[in-house]
Parts: sequence; C-alpha cells; structure tokens
Amino acid sequence: MEAQAIYDKLKEKFGDEITEFVNEPPSDPYIIAKAEKFFEIAKTLRDEEDFSFDFLTCISSLDLGENLAAVYHLYSLTRKHRIAIKVVVPKDNPKIPSVESLWRAADWHEREAYDMMGIEFEGHHNLIRILTPYDWEGHPLRKDYQEPEEYHGIKVPF
Repeated sequence: MEAQAIYDKLKEKFGDEITEFVNEPPSDPYIIAKAEKFFEIAKTLRDEEDFSFDFLTCISSLDLGENLAAVYHLYSLTRKHRIAIKVVVPKDNPKIPSVESLWRAADWHEREAYDMMGIEFEGHHNLIRILTPYDWEGHPLRKDYQEPEEYHGIKVPF
C-alpha cells in the first residue's frame, strides 16, 4: 500500500485525529496524528489486515521549539510497506499514550525519548530514565537544556 493510501484510509477512519500527510522526497512520507487517540490509531495500524504494521523500527523524538514530537517508524514485514507517524505535543504537557503493549520494541525507545526529551508515555509499565542517572535534572536533548556545572560534586562536563 502506498503512503497516500495509508493516509486516506486512516483519515477516513479517524477524521480530525489525522491532521496532515507530508510527502516531500527525499524524506520518507509521514502522517501527523493527534496524541489523544494515538493508541487506537497505532492499534489499527498493527491489527488491520490492509496495514499489518508488525514491526516498529524506531521512535525518534524532536524538539520543535514550543512543541515536542515523537516519530514512529513502522514497517510491515508481510505487506512490505512503511510509514512514519508523527505525534506533536506541547512542551509544557508532553504526553503521548504508550504503544509498548503493541510493539515491545517501544519499551526502550519510549524510555529514551522520556529521558532525553521529557515526553511522558502514558501507560508505560516502567517509564524511568535509561541513559542518565535516575536523579538527573532536565532533558539533555531539549534545545533549552542547561547543562549543570556539577553532579553530586563531580564537575560537568569533564
């Protein structure tokens, strides 16, 4: 199934929850979806036979200034098609439903996006930091991140 057909089918089913389709080569095509119904959208993409997105290749997180985004890169091993779904949330309330119950690969990807960018994945079974210490303050990949001068008496950076 072509990316445009995936978008059209999702738009028909979810209406205003699917906000935009972007296809500007050389970048991969992507669909922008609202966070509120994202779990249902993701479940449809995994379970509906026409889609059959059985493989979550990665989740990328972005700092867009006033907003944050998570980009889900999906692939169907049986249908041999791919799509990216971008979910944009406000930086002051960055919450997206977790999809780790749909794709186990989302477990560490969501934890990394939480740790580095501060996106909260609601319903994640163990949303704790994965790359920085548990008591680290801030999210190092945000554009407004201020690196601390020290951490537990150790000078940062080395």
